[in-house]
Amino acid sequence: MQNTNNIYLIGPMGSGKTAVGRQLAKELGMEFFDSDTEIEQATGVDIAYIFEKEGEASFRNRERECIASLTKLDGIVLATGGGAILDEENRRNLAANGTIVYLRTSVDRQLERTQHAKNRPLLFGGNPRETLERLATERGPLYDELATFSIETGGRHVRAVVSNVRKILKKAASSR
Repeated sequence: MQNTNNIYLIGPMGSGKTAVGRQLAKELGMEFFDSDTEIEQATGVDIAYIFEKEGEASFRNRERECIASLTKLDGIVLATGGGAILDEENRRNLAANGTIVYLRTSVDRQLERTQHAKNRPLLFGGNPRETLERLATERGPLYDELATFSIETGGRHVRAVVSNVRKILKKAASSR
């Protein structure tokens, strides 16, 4: 039985998961969590440091534990990291415990939103456009497969995206 009281936001970096999630939770009177922030608070260091010192595999293990814990909660909005969907256990936990909203955006918009970010370790070194295009190719099908529904966020204000999410959630709830 799916717990539709939880709302999980998935999508690539720079798609607005944290901003949309924070506002959505506020409007719905729900508690907001960001899996990356939870990991940083638990470890006392930022994601980039974990990637640098321990590697991506270690970060993904921490992320899996964090998402397993958060998906046991009830009545939350969770913004996941862009790569959280790579892990099969994460996909299972998200799908079994809530409504999954895929926030879509273009690589151009991602570049615009992440160009000054210091906390995007996958964009360190190399060509950011090539990296984002590769990630979109690798992860896009997983986002599509997992999503209950998807919303385009590029060029839209957070409040407009949140309003759209709320309308879709309300429509889905009334059709049950």
